[in-house]
This record gives sequence, C-alpha cells and structure tokens, in this order.
Amino acid sequence: MLTHLTIKNFATVDKLEIEFQRGMSVITGETGAGKSIILGALGLALGDRADKAVVRPQASKADICAEFDTSRIDRARNWLVENDLAEDTEANVCILRRVINNDGRSRGYINGSPVTMANLQTLGELMIDIHGQHEHQSLLKRSTHQRLLDDFGTDSKLRSKLHSTWKQWQQNHHQLIELSQQSQEDSAQSQLLSYQLSELEELAIADNEVEELEAEFKTLNHADDILSCAQGARDALSESDEQNVLSTLSHVLGELRELSENSPKIQTIVQLLQDAEIQLSEASAELRNFTDGFEADPERLEQINARLSLLHSVARKHKIAARDLPQLVADLQSQLQRFANSDEELEKLQANDELLRQQYLQLAKELSKQRRSGSSKLAKAVNAQLKTLGMPHASLDVSLKENTSGEPSQHGLETIEFLVSTNPGQPAKPLAKIASGGELSRISLAIQVITAQTSQTPCLVFDEVDVGIGGGVAIAVGELLRKLGERTQILCVTHQAQVASQGHQHFFVSKSSNKKETLTAIKPLKGEEIVKEVARMLGGEEFSEESLAHAQQLVANLG
Repeated sequence: MLTHLTIKNFATVDKLEIEFQRGMSVITGETGAGKSIILGALGLALGDRADKAVVRPQASKADICAEFDTSRIDRARNWLVENDLAEDTEANVCILRRVINNDGRSRGYINGSPVTMANLQTLGELMIDIHGQHEHQSLLKRSTHQRLLDDFGTDSKLRSKLHSTWKQWQQNHHQLIELSQQSQEDSAQSQLLSYQLSELEELAIADNEVEELEAEFKTLNHADDILSCAQGARDALSESDEQNVLSTLSHVLGELRELSENSPKIQTIVQLLQDAEIQLSEASAELRNFTDGFEADPERLEQINARLSLLHSVARKHKIAARDLPQLVADLQSQLQRFANSDEELEKLQANDELLRQQYLQLAKELSKQRRSGSSKLAKAVNAQLKTLGMPHASLDVSLKENTSGEPSQHGLETIEFLVSTNPGQPAKPLAKIASGGELSRISLAIQVITAQTSQTPCLVFDEVDVGIGGGVAIAVGELLRKLGERTQILCVTHQAQVASQGHQHFFVSKSSNKKETLTAIKPLKGEEIVKEVARMLGGEEFSEESLAHAQQLVANLG
C-alpha cells in the first residue's frame, strides 16, 4: 500500500507530506483547489511523462517521493530482487522518487538507485492502479484484462504449470533450432572426416609403427657394416685364434690371484677384473646370438621402404608428421563420435519438443475452458454492479479471441479484452474508446469491486468516479468504494458528499494566494471537521443547519 507521499516545488505546491492509511481515503476541496495536483504528482512518481512546466516558479526542480509498504505485494518484492533494487531483502519498504529540473530533464530512482522511466512504470503497475486518467490506466491494457479474468475465474496452479511448461518448451525449442542449424553445418564436415578416417583405417597404422619401421630400416640398410663390425667384436672378445680379450684377461687374473694373497689392494683389483670378465662373457654371448641370428633381408628392406613412403605421403597430405598418424585417427574418430552424439541429442530434442508441445496444448485448452466459464460469470457480475452505479444500459463483454500470431504464448491460446457498450444498440468497444472519464471510472469501479477478492493490485486510485451522478447512485458508489477499501487501499478524489462521507480517512485540499504566488495545501480532517466538509459539499460555503444535519446523518450511517 501507499504509505507516504512527499511533494516539493510541484505546480502550486511548495511542500506537502501526506501519510496514508489502509482503507478508503477521500480527497476533497473546492473546485480549482488542486486536488488533481496530488494525483498528478503521484503519476510522475510512477513514471508518467514530465514537463518543465510542472516545476514551481522560481524553483530549480520539483521532487516527488512515494513510499510503499510491499509486505503484501509478492510480485513487487520479487521484481525488486530480480532487478537488484531491493535495498534490504528483509525490509518491506519501497521508495519511488522522481526529480524534474526546470530545464525539462528528469531522473527516476527506486530505493535510491537511478532507474529508467520504464522501470518506474513497471514497478508502479505492480503496486498501484489509477482509474480515471487514460495515461496511467492499467485497465486499458489487454494484459490487465487477462490477469483480472485469470485471477477471477481460473486455477492459479494450472496457470503456473502452463507457464512452467511453456518455459521448458521454449528452452528446448531454442536448443533444437540451434542444434539443427549446427547439424546442417556439420553435415559436410562429417562426410569429409568419414572419408579421411576410412582412408586411414584402411592403412591399419599401428601405434609406434613408424618409429619401429624406421629403426628396422636403418638396421637392414646397413646390414653388411653391422654384421662385419659385430663379427670383428666377437672375434676380438673370445673367438680369435690368436690372443683374444677374454683369454688375455683370464691369464692376467691367474697371475694376480697368486699375488693377491700377499696384497689386499691386489685383491680389490682381482675382484674388479672378475666382474669385468663376467660382463665381457655376457657381451660375447650376446654378440654370438646376434651374429648367428642376423640375416640381411633385401626383400624385407624393400617392404619397409614402401610402407614408410606410403605413410609419409599420407602424413604430408594431412600436413602432419608420419609418427602422428595414429593420433590423427583417434582425433577423427572422436570428432565423428561427437557428430553422432549430436545427432542423438537432436533426436532427443525433437521428441521432447513434441512431448512438451502436447503438454502445453493440453494445459492451454483446459485454461481456455476455465476462461470461457469465468468470462461469462465475470461479465454477468460486473453488469449487475453497473446498474447500481447509475449505468443501467451499460454492459461488459469479455472477448476471447484465438491468438493468431502463430507463436505460443505463456498465457495460453487466446487474447482477452474487455469490451463495453454504454448505450442500448451500441456495439461493444474497447475501454480505451470510452470518451467519458466518469463512465470509465465507474466501469473500472464495477470491475474492481467484483475482482477485489482475487485481484493482486494493493492500491486503487479513483478520479472523477462520481462525475455526472448524484443521489442514490452517489451513495451506492460511496458504499462500494468503502466496501472495496476493506480489502484493498482506496484513494478517491471526489466532488460528491455521499462518496466523501464513506471514507475511512479524509483529506481536504485548499488553495491560498498572495501578491507573489498561489499555494496548495492539504490537511487531514477529523470528527466534526469531516461533517462540516461534507455539509459544504452538500450546500456550498454558506451551508445551512439542514445541510449540517444531512452531513451528520451521512457520516453517522457508515457501514
């Protein structure tokens, strides 16, 4: 609810501070006193267009601050958190501020943070609804019609499930579109990779094959030199008819062993030579095995050379080293597997898309059924209310038209609009086409009275709701506003005593002038002051005893 409104240097206002309470607050005053200034300032705090003419003469800027209690406005609190504008997530206070400079520039703030006018408007619509000014009348928007009808006549859990399903469907659909586009781009690439992989797999390249072939090639290519050198080493070690290394070493060891008995140092040398003898014997045996098993194989050499030439040729084609060919095969297999996985994911998304579409349609059709039933009940109830408000020939028609945009909506299969006919035989027209502000206000009042128990708007402002009515109709309007004020906060600018007498809180707007300026002031009235103001509204400035008595009766008959 709106709890506090501060206005500085706005139009004929120097400074006003107004504390609002729950229930129905009425604002009265003489014609031209400035009652509309209060609502005009409030509208600016809610993001209405501003003009430098609203700044009080000789002032540098106008400053308007509207403070709200959001404890019962979940939508507003969630919006503030989502937009990082909740000064304190535990607090339930929200302050909207608007500053208009005398050069026409203006700035908006929410909880002290600079924001756009669109931000002010969006948040403002979640907390307050002004009836009577087309500029700030949310009831002129189809989105409001849909919200009011849904709150009135449909299951909130069904709507929530529909929105959730729609959101999942849209997310899945976007992923499907992106992956489909990617799959088209990947198709040609996949064909190329498949061809390359097939060519490489035919070669059956083993891990480390190139390195092993190159080593074997070097051995076979130098077979004569290797065999000659190995045979010479074998002869030198053990098989030469003349003195060889092992026989020489054996002779030396024999002599040193005789000497070692008399010299510890010789014993150490003997041990080292014995170790060397063992290693040389092993080396000699290995050389024997190598030379006995070594065979120069020209045919094998030719095979290796051909294989290496082929592998190097393929490697150059792919601009890599031949030894990297096995890794290339693994990389190609991995990329093709990714494409295969992408195809599987695409199939899953396509199946899920159809499943979610069917779920959405099922929920949306059920919501449509509830809307058709609720729309007739809402129209019937509002039309009955319009008769009590002095509009016996007016009728509301809730239009449900199939959404022809082709795009699924989170709100269902149809667009909803309130159409009104104010005279017999006159075709029903959108609310925005109603010329009379008074008629629009009373139609709005009738709708709000019927939807009050289900609507989530915490504060309603009515301006000109009593234009063109009087007597019993004015009493009915006042009683309805008071009744509505028991469920939500009501602010009402009125010219009718019958309406003013019903307020839970009463403000009187006055204007004073001197040679320099004209100033508007506002004062909360209590007790006898309210009776006198109601009497003034009944009989003018020179009210009589009769008007006082009538006023006393109106105030005394509350409820």
